[in-house]
Amino acid sequence: MVRIWTPFFQLCAVGLLARLGYQMARSPVLPRFAQDLGAAPELLGLIVAASTITGVFIKLPAGALSDVLGRKRMLLLGTLFFAGPPFLYPFVHSPGALLALRFLHGFATAIFSPVASAYVADLAQKGRGEKLGWFASVSDVGGTVGPLLGGLVLHATASYATTYLLVGALGTLPFLLVLKVPDASRALEQDGSDGRWATFKAGIVEVLSSRPVLIASSVEAAMYAGYGAFLGFFPPYAREVGLNDAQIGIILGGQLATAMAAKPMGGHLSDRLGRKPLILGGLLLSAGILPFIALTWRFALLFVLAAFFGLGVALVTPSTTALVADLVKAGRMGSAMGVFGTIWDTGEASGPILAGFLIASFGYSPAFALIASLMAVVALVFALLVSDPQRA
Repeated sequence: MVRIWTPFFQLCAVGLLARLGYQMARSPVLPRFAQDLGAAPELLGLIVAASTITGVFIKLPAGALSDVLGRKRMLLLGTLFFAGPPFLYPFVHSPGALLALRFLHGFATAIFSPVASAYVADLAQKGRGEKLGWFASVSDVGGTVGPLLGGLVLHATASYATTYLLVGALGTLPFLLVLKVPDASRALEQDGSDGRWATFKAGIVEVLSSRPVLIASSVEAAMYAGYGAFLGFFPPYAREVGLNDAQIGIILGGQLATAMAAKPMGGHLSDRLGRKPLILGGLLLSAGILPFIALTWRFALLFVLAAFFGLGVALVTPSTTALVADLVKAGRMGSAMGVFGTIWDTGEASGPILAGFLIASFGYSPAFALIASLMAVVALVFALLVSDPQRA
């Protein structure tokens, strides 16, 4: 009899529910809440980005600690932040307090994401890319449903407090599910020959000194710099060229649906063909598509371009995650995923900022072309300096 409720399936369920509640708290509820509290546009942008900034600083130590303390302990800690902070939103009455709470709430994904990725990568070397692809795709389902549910609840209740209390209730479910997840890294937990602190530091130093890991992580950062620029500035560009909100939503939804559907395929192909061809193909595909998005105003063409951009994301993300896992020694998986997540978040946070300055100076088309050029340069560096462990 086939066992369905496996640790991998459990972790996928946790990822789906965690992303659902977290994204429900973030969009479109958070910007509306910040505006109603009187946040100026500059502060509103910082409030929206706060949780990503938390990830830049916390993902590395969180991943490294999971090598020392065990995956399950850190997953429990991460899911506590999904469950607890949402219950504090009803007590927020100023933009400054909301900013502080967003930094706190950001600990949820900052801890959970690298540790969960390390757990999935630990489960198997064979088929690792496909597993990571499925995990990312299932989590994306939660990330897609969350904003829709948040908007519907806010519309129905006209109450931020009620919406965030529901987010908190949903956030307790991942914590309860993690209680049932076995700790696959218990043996590492008991290895204290050099002391936990020494092991923690050694893991970080070893991973940070790996040039291939840093370059592979930078590929993901470049991919998400372009993706962040697209998500941040495609809507205002589309409005300028005459598209309505429904058309913009359909285009963005098509892009996201393509990425979700194709991530398992991208991971599977990277297992069969090697990580490097999928990463290079996906990054160059997205880099080639991005400039053309700002050169047309036709709805059908923009829909197709955005879908192919999403396909590029789907080819890169599971493949880079699997490659980083392939490149590190046993016992360093958490540290590797922490470094990967930190660099990824840096790219994702900087993409919209860079795009904003470039668009203000040169306009949409040159800005997107310059960011695409940066993506292509990173692809070239990756092609020259990183070998594929599966083909070595």
